[in-house]
Amino acid sequence: MSRLATRTPAADTLTPGALAEFQAGFAQALVSNAKPALPAIAALTTQPAFAVYRNTVMKACIDTLQANYPAVNRLVGDEWFRAAAAVYARENLPKQPMLLQYGAGYADFLAGFDPAAELPYLPDVARLDRCWIEAHISPDEAPLDGATVATLASGNFFRTRLKLHAAARWHWFDQAPVYTIWSRNRTDEPIDTEIEWQAEGALLTRPRDVVQWVAMDQAGCAFLDACAAGATLAGAAEAALDIDGNADLAALMSALLDAGAFSGMSLHNKNHKEE
Repeated sequence: MSRLATRTPAADTLTPGALAEFQAGFAQALVSNAKPALPAIAALTTQPAFAVYRNTVMKACIDTLQANYPAVNRLVGDEWFRAAAAVYARENLPKQPMLLQYGAGYADFLAGFDPAAELPYLPDVARLDRCWIEAHISPDEAPLDGATVATLASGNFFRTRLKLHAAARWHWFDQAPVYTIWSRNRTDEPIDTEIEWQAEGALLTRPRDVVQWVAMDQAGCAFLDACAAGATLAGAAEAALDIDGNADLAALMSALLDAGAFSGMSLHNKNHKEE
């Protein structure tokens, strides 16, 4: 096999700005069959080895997306997924060396991808696949112990803020049972029961070594949203009750602590300073 030349007379004398242009043109040539504007790159693309390199890069992108979005892949099948992934990869080459992080915009891509219109829940399934990745690669943190929260004096209810665990990811889906669809397609287990078509939420966490997930109602998602926005425990409770006046806050708090949704807490004085 012929070797792909990496040095050309033009490349030897590139200025910093021209080097960036050369690199961008080279990356574009990997995903496009159009003749490159730069002569040096055009010369490279005529070499037999360049086609091998181009195919290797594209295959790596497609394989990575397929590995990073297993629930989406199971829903649509290998052939459909790889065809869609090729379209995405041509416009979105990896920008980071860790391929586990590749495909951050894939859910948004699917939302505008006409062949996916028949599965309107598919982009949200992709979002949960992405949440799994983000939870998986998040920094390690010890989860907040329920006993610690229980020691709070009742007077501190309006001063306490809960710190969300670094791996906590949650979403509320008001159009489809996305959590059920996703969780059933996340593994290779057979799907043999019908799905009740209703709004659903999901919480993914990694309090220890393994990513785990639980269903979450809208009040629970509102509670987490409020905590993320810096609300006190009282404010988060109010946000949950605004969604569902009958929400069982004690049960919700217990479920969130069991899931490892928090990593700490702090008290704030009236001037909003941490103690």
